[in-house]
Amino acid sequence: MAKTFEKAVTGFNHNIKHKGKVYHVQTEDSGVNNPHIITHLFVGGNILASKKTSYADILNAENLAEVVRELMEEQHKEMLRNLINGVYDNYESTVRSYQPGQLATDAEMAAQPKLPPQAP
Repeated sequence: MAKTFEKAVTGFNHNIKHKGKVYHVQTEDSGVNNPHIITHLFVGGNILASKKTSYADILNAENLAEVVRELMEEQHKEMLRNLINGVYDNYESTVRSYQPGQLATDAEMAAQPKLPPQAP
């Protein structure tokens, strides 16, 4: 097995202004012991979207670190492109701010639009 590294890159982080708000895109490698890449899109500390990609099927690749870095870069750029292209423009209406331990009411939950599935 070509596990010559623990993590290809710690991660990528970018702040990007879109329609007057600052969004944060974060991509991380969980390492060869938990081989997946996860990207989150945040606004105001809330996660609007996530994407998780496994790379368990390529752990034996000779150039694993390079391949994982490329996968991370592409997934990070995809989230940035989707943000700029308006894919998440309607998601922000689903974000609610609550105090720790405070739950949304049934009426608030029912009023939230249905979102596409998030990363598992």
